[in-house]
Amino acid sequence: MAIKRTKAEKKVAYDKKLCQLLDEYTKVLIAVADNVGSNQLQEIRKGLRGDSIVLMGQGARRQHRQQGLPRAHAPPRRKFTFFFHGNVGLIFTKGDLKEVREEVAKYKVGAPARVGLVAPVDVVVPPGNTGLDPSQTSFFQVLNIPTKINKGTVEIITPVELIKKGDKVGSSESALLAKLGIRPFSYGLVITNVYDSGSVFSPEVLDLTEEDLMEKFASGVSMVASVSLAISYPTIAAAPHMFLNGYKNVLAVAVETEYSYPHADKIKEYLKDPSKFAVAAPVAAADSGAAAVAASKEEEKKEEPEEESDGDLGMSLFD
Repeated sequence: MAIKRTKAEKKVAYDKKLCQLLDEYTKVLIAVADNVGSNQLQEIRKGLRGDSIVLMGQGARRQHRQQGLPRAHAPPRRKFTFFFHGNVGLIFTKGDLKEVREEVAKYKVGAPARVGLVAPVDVVVPPGNTGLDPSQTSFFQVLNIPTKINKGTVEIITPVELIKKGDKVGSSESALLAKLGIRPFSYGLVITNVYDSGSVFSPEVLDLTEEDLMEKFASGVSMVASVSLAISYPTIAAAPHMFLNGYKNVLAVAVETEYSYPHADKIKEYLKDPSKFAVAAPVAAADSGAAAVAASKEEEKKEEPEEESDGDLGMSLFD
């Protein structure tokens, strides 16, 4: 027979387990567990078994217990305590954070619209035959839902937005959805924050791809280059632009004075005889066009299979 532990013993065991997990894991997903049942939580634990552990407990109690953690756990404690409000769960993992979050998202359970619940999403009643007899029209009339009688049953004419996100579910809405067999809400662990090696960030960061990171990096480099050019402060990002601007200044001085160098001589010739611009442009276009035609012909030659000769087959038609 198992010995029932006291509340004090349970708290001590909880503290030991939390300290052990903080020592062993560097990655934690912080999740809100509102309206999540014990059976549903058990399924989540089974799905994450192997490289992840789910630690549940009332947020206020966990926040209080973490105030007494050893000094070695001070950095994680400061990161976590700020988010411990309400019914919060911790998912300690050694796997990929994105994969773990996707696995947790699979375990959502549909739920009816109970009276007093705050709607997490908009609830829209679709048009069509409800299968209810005409005596049930009072529910639709109270909610101003247009209906008609079709073949002895009530039919909804147009889609109706019954409940808006953030509104509380009333008794009439709850009764109607129950009669229609609609379970509009779904609940599960909702990841709100991610802790990774001392840093806490939003779970949306896990959705960033390499292309997104490259785009943001390029945007940042562009901003650094713009600021550097504006204040004339040399940086690696602005160096190519500074060299180009310096070359333009040297070229402008060479054009306005008698000083010259090979690259400036060509520019001076164009400035003395602007008609050369008109001659040079068609020549350049013709050269590029000829190169393109030659390249396309080479590709066509590669695509055409060579005909096999009789000699290649090892025999002759005239033998």
